[in-house]
Amino acid sequence: MDEPRYPLSRLTSLGVGGRADRIAFPETAGELADELRRAADEDSPVRALGGGKNLLVDDAGVPGTVISLTRLRELSVSGTTVTAGAGVPTGTLVSRAVRKGLAGLLCLVGVPGTAGGAIRMNAGGAHGWIGDRVTRVRGLTAKGEPFTFGRDACAFAYRTSRLAGTFVTEIEFDLEPATDDQAARVREVYAAKRFAQPLEAATAGCMFKNPGLPCGESAGKLIDLTGLKGHVVGGARISPKHANFVENRGDATSDDIRALVRIARERVFAEFGVELDMEVEVWGREESALLVA
Repeated sequence: MDEPRYPLSRLTSLGVGGRADRIAFPETAGELADELRRAADEDSPVRALGGGKNLLVDDAGVPGTVISLTRLRELSVSGTTVTAGAGVPTGTLVSRAVRKGLAGLLCLVGVPGTAGGAIRMNAGGAHGWIGDRVTRVRGLTAKGEPFTFGRDACAFAYRTSRLAGTFVTEIEFDLEPATDDQAARVREVYAAKRFAQPLEAATAGCMFKNPGLPCGESAGKLIDLTGLKGHVVGGARISPKHANFVENRGDATSDDIRALVRIARERVFAEFGVELDMEVEVWGREESALLVA
């Protein structure tokens, strides 16, 4: 199924974003391959969209074709191997593993989005990194060529992987039998995240990557120290709960959010000499200006 001029604000957790020229919702790897061939034949730009949870889309929209992978939702468990389609929600993946008596996915608790998006950005933190649990990834290149990567070939690193620019269809995870009450552990981790992060608000998750050494402070802490917690521009604000989150209070535009991004980066650089790199992916105007390698 595909639709022309679809409003991407309906598909992003920030709730902002203009229209794509065309959007497709393939339900199988074969349908995805057809969509990629069509885009190639039309010489049209093509982008992969997962759960829309780590994404800022310009209100002017984006050219070309956006392919949503959210309908690739097959999920199976065999022993300690979990095989998930790219569109399986992270919460569903965690809960299925817990029901099967498996451990190893606490790193995804409270992380919104899909399995495909989680591995693309190597989601995780204090409870580990999802890339460490991946054994095999299948997908297609933007030209529709199939690939199968093992864990090492994925080149997982902090908030990145080799999978950027590809269209993941299926992931295999290697888990382990639980030795404690995983359901209780999941509730504990989620409660801690809900206390510290604005999980109930419309956000894209952490806006910036944590800077490395020698800084030693998280991006949220640095923004907090500048006094920007709660700072408002239009319909957007830096979260009063966690300064590395930007919230859409209901009527924010992409320009409002971009303004807060610029203010936070400029203030942190002026006060601490630290340049914050974006964790959130940016589509549209000023992509290169906001994204710093």
